[in-house]
Amino acid sequence: MKPPIRTTLILLLGVALGAGLVMDRNVFAERGAAASAADSGGLPLRQLRTFASVFQKIKTDYVEPVKDRTLLDDAIRGMVQGLDPHSAYLDRQQFRELQIGTSGEFGGLGIEVGMEDGFVKVIAPIDDTPAQRAGIEPGDLIIRLDDTPVKGLTLTQAVNRMRGKPGSKITLTIVRAGAQKPIRVTLKRAVIHVRSVKSRMLEDGIGYVRITQFQAHTARGLLRAVRALEKENGGPLAGLVLDLRNNPGGVLNAAVGVADAFLNKGRIVYTKGRIPDSRMSFDATPGDVLHGAPMVVLVNGGSASASEIVSGALQDDHRAILMGTRTFGKGSVQTILPLPGGAALKLTTALYYTPSGRSIQAEGIEPDIVVPQLKVAAAQSPGLGMIKEVDLPHHFRNGDRNGAKERAQVKRERADARELDTLAQKDFQLYEAVNVLRGLTLGRRPVTREAAR
Repeated sequence: MKPPIRTTLILLLGVALGAGLVMDRNVFAERGAAASAADSGGLPLRQLRTFASVFQKIKTDYVEPVKDRTLLDDAIRGMVQGLDPHSAYLDRQQFRELQIGTSGEFGGLGIEVGMEDGFVKVIAPIDDTPAQRAGIEPGDLIIRLDDTPVKGLTLTQAVNRMRGKPGSKITLTIVRAGAQKPIRVTLKRAVIHVRSVKSRMLEDGIGYVRITQFQAHTARGLLRAVRALEKENGGPLAGLVLDLRNNPGGVLNAAVGVADAFLNKGRIVYTKGRIPDSRMSFDATPGDVLHGAPMVVLVNGGSASASEIVSGALQDDHRAILMGTRTFGKGSVQTILPLPGGAALKLTTALYYTPSGRSIQAEGIEPDIVVPQLKVAAAQSPGLGMIKEVDLPHHFRNGDRNGAKERAQVKRERADARELDTLAQKDFQLYEAVNVLRGLTLGRRPVTREAAR
């Protein structure tokens, strides 16, 4: 059985890996023409005559008149779509929306989608968007848009139907693994403002940073987030959880910047393609924003492209422990080539490789510790119902006549247990990441600002 053809496109055009690798189209055109001439000895005249004949037949014999611009655009689009799932011809409007997407603000529902077996498949919902708030999950198959079946539509047609005026509503009919019948979800369209970096303190000096997408300013936002966490913690962090789950990727330079923030030296990623301009290598610069404190990186099947670059670099360098489930497996780089008239070509020009030489294309990255996202009941978390010595009647005091110190200690322990219990129920993978970091930081000499310098 052949694997399903996957065609990936961010709803209302979010971000594509390699959007920062914009190369001069004239260089490509000249080198592309030279390569074609070298390979075939000249233009494929017979095939071009066939194309011209088909074009003319449609112009004269088709039941309705078709504009030349439409025929040529469709011909280009079909030619590019036949290459791979990520190459695409972008008309003027689509190119404009792609540029908006990389800046972090665009309109729509907030989901990255692809086409699988004729249906729209959700790659990942974007945080703080209508799709995420409505409970859309990675792997959901969208089979109907309002009353229109998705089967028979192209991905572009389906995306266009999901677009609309902010505030207007659309009902998605979804097939979800494990659900007994299709689920109908009504969403209100909105202008999506994507904040790519979020952070908060967890416990015991452990910080949490989530990156939702890799945008132009993501690396700068990460550094600001870590500094804010250090200020809240009163000093350097004991450990950090970097959450890349359901992060569909983004700009290559942003991924390099994020990985570089945690690495002191060594290669981060390199790319290889047919032309010299596609062969690049990115190395880390001195300076670890965490001063060597341990890290856990959370990943899952929605972690793609730029997320996999960061994960692969930190894993190969043994800088972080990867936890979660296998990543998506997008190991190709797309270059945006502007075309005359405001259109653009998004073309796969290279494959990227982790520092150890791994290509994760169609393979993904296997975490160091595989942790599925389980649902945990409150009774499963230890600590809340356990009886301690201080609970027993007539227990011996420990030099404290009123038992104030004992009661305060027990109160603190139970508060910590309640916090972990709540975390385990809400996010089991994050709960396990915190447990790993607590183990790694046990007995570790506290990091001071003087020592870090």
